[in-house]
Amino acid sequence: MLKRKMETTLAQWKAEKKHTPLIIKGCRQCGKSFIVEKFGRENYEHVVLLDFVKDSSYSAIFEGSLDVDHLTMLMSANIGTRASFVPGKTLIVFDEIQECPNARTALKYFALDGRYDVIGTGSLLGVHGYGKKNLPRSVPVGYEQIEEMYPLDFEEFLWANGIDENTFRYLNECFQAETPVPNALHERLRELLLQYVVVGGMPEAVEAFVETKQLNTVLAIQRRIIRSYKDDMVKYAGDEDKVKIKECFESIPRQLSKENKKFQYSIVRKNARASEYISCLQWIEDAGIIRRCYNLSTPKLPLDGNAESDKFKVYMADTGLFVSMLEDGTQWDILQGNLYTYKGAIYENLIADFLGKMGRRLYYYHKDSGLELNFIIRRNGSAVPIEVKATNGNAKSLRTVLNHPEKYHVKEALKIIDGNIGRDGKVLSIPHYLTFLLQI
Repeated sequence: MLKRKMETTLAQWKAEKKHTPLIIKGCRQCGKSFIVEKFGRENYEHVVLLDFVKDSSYSAIFEGSLDVDHLTMLMSANIGTRASFVPGKTLIVFDEIQECPNARTALKYFALDGRYDVIGTGSLLGVHGYGKKNLPRSVPVGYEQIEEMYPLDFEEFLWANGIDENTFRYLNECFQAETPVPNALHERLRELLLQYVVVGGMPEAVEAFVETKQLNTVLAIQRRIIRSYKDDMVKYAGDEDKVKIKECFESIPRQLSKENKKFQYSIVRKNARASEYISCLQWIEDAGIIRRCYNLSTPKLPLDGNAESDKFKVYMADTGLFVSMLEDGTQWDILQGNLYTYKGAIYENLIADFLGKMGRRLYYYHKDSGLELNFIIRRNGSAVPIEVKATNGNAKSLRTVLNHPEKYHVKEALKIIDGNIGRDGKVLSIPHYLTFLLQI
């Protein structure tokens, strides 16, 4: 059974004396429903589950009065003996709550009532074109807590593969002291990192890998998930956007195979314009499938204030799913240590995966002169560039910005490499598997 960080978030939520209903949003099949049901079984005497996808008749419960007593009466009538409502001891779970917008509205009344804890999960909350025919009466602003859940990050992947807390503490000590990781541990973590690139963090894929080590099984699961995402685009998007959304999504490998990985609408379709596709790209991002990485006009704080909204790269939110979209044989190349295949796209997507699953927004810096910094993050109160390199080699762009602090406002930098920890003046190099330690 996979250990997830969301379990800690759920425990903290329950421990708060006056907690509002909780919404957990995230891409489909990232483990939301499983972790909520597990939490309910372990922490409540009674769990009342309404899965709006599995049984659409539950939506009728919320068509009339949203008074809590009225709703629990209807739930009891619909569910029968499986529904037991005991103040302080019952958890009500609205699974895939976007399928019943009025259940989202009802969260306000459960919050005001306070007798029962309520958790909703949602995969497509707020996506463009969703639910036009069945809008909620109102969104319960101020009466719900929203948390985002992602596929497993690398730290969770390491948990699944038996890496213990003592090892994590030791790695953090090496990172803080800027001391190389001993070779035996370094090689083991490097091997696990390559496996993570191929497997990614979708729970079903990770469980299959841990149990069988059969990557053909993992690949079949990943490609089935990709197909389900495309099915969602056809099922839930507005009629005018269905084809365009799929075109945007299917263009991602081509976008990242270019030397200049800036997203170009002409790659989606010849002569395409931003005005035709921008909302379609937003749909995919809102569904949690991709992340945009915005170019900065200048590499300094505030990062969001210096972001150029019309210049960005697009990465898959989960690197394993990205690799599954590439041609057969890519998995073999990666496991042989060739992370810089596909013109560096896989390596860059990996770092975007690390940073995005921390909850960081993504930024980079590019100038027509050829100066490019792969990522910029906020760290220790400063804007810190990250160079993504296959080895601890030349980093011309980093040297340029560090040698002109009055122009670029950069005082230190990071290089993420297929090597060990080391420092060269203002540049700290860290192995790619330690990227998860760059927490906010």
